[in-house]
Amino acid sequence: MEISSFTQTVDAEFAPKSTYLNTATCGLLPRRTVEGGVKALVDENAAGAVPGGGSFEVVDRARARFAGLVGVGPDRVAIGSSVAVHVGLIAASLAQGAEVLVPEGEFSSAVGPFAARGDLRMRYVPLDGMAEAVRPTTSLVALSSVQSADGRLADLDAVRAAAAAHGARVLLDATQSAGWLPLDAGAYDYTVTGGFKFLLCPRGTSFLTVTEEAQETLRPLYAGMMAAEDRWGSVYGPVERLAGTARRFDAAPAFLAYHGAEHSLALLAEIGIDAVHAHNTALAARFRTGLAGIGHEPVPGRTAIVAVPGLGSREPALARAGITVSDRAGNLRAAFHLYNTQADVDHALEVLAD
Repeated sequence: MEISSFTQTVDAEFAPKSTYLNTATCGLLPRRTVEGGVKALVDENAAGAVPGGGSFEVVDRARARFAGLVGVGPDRVAIGSSVAVHVGLIAASLAQGAEVLVPEGEFSSAVGPFAARGDLRMRYVPLDGMAEAVRPTTSLVALSSVQSADGRLADLDAVRAAAAAHGARVLLDATQSAGWLPLDAGAYDYTVTGGFKFLLCPRGTSFLTVTEEAQETLRPLYAGMMAAEDRWGSVYGPVERLAGTARRFDAAPAFLAYHGAEHSLALLAEIGIDAVHAHNTALAARFRTGLAGIGHEPVPGRTAIVAVPGLGSREPALARAGITVSDRAGNLRAAFHLYNTQADVDHALEVLAD
């Protein structure tokens, strides 16, 4: 998308009233998502115009839009309400004593369901040593593509190669990357993505992708009507026939979230992930350079998330200046997305320089 078209599209959808650099915590909702999705459904529900409170067809359209963004078919995508829901499904599929390899300091939703079982062998290693740590006894490697605490990008090619060499499966949490970093979900056995960050969806939207082979490893724990081949024919009693696709792993959707998600995902498809990537990483690079110029060394990287170790205590001062960032693991964390500008970067740098 041309720069002028990019700017016009973004300006039509967003009007932040602060310098919002906190998409790694929660993204802003586009105008079309609020008006055409969430608010429209609320009004229809209030008027009694929507039997069941929402539309499964809309949920399936959101599923298809997400699938298009990550390069797989809709039959490979299951929906839910959170990353932990999807990770819990995968955790439940592992045999007792299976070895799960995760990075040190990984986000809790990506590791907690495995650790909570109590009968799996958990191994924690530094992010930059993940590939070397895979061994023949490893059953699953689980990691985020971009680390929540500091924005570091994993060496995903090396991790996939090591896992393949040792017969291990790979679970990728794309919550902090989907929406700005191009993703080939088909390259991983499983991916999980929370939609309320860079995908700009309402909270309560999440997606699981599963390869056809890996689908055979999962048990359909949420086997209610949502997981049935014939939803409305499976309202009572055990589901007689589960969906023949990844939809059999669906958890019940929050309709308001998915009615909004359809519009948010359409916006990202309209702009293009490559354009968003170029925009976000350019702003992040400007911020990293500016930070170094005023004596603050950020975590090196080329991602849309910038972290400065030991500077998290400046978050309240930035908030008083109308700048929204976050304090994560002692890091000051700023995350850049399509509604941010160079002026936002410079405003944050000015405050931090005082």
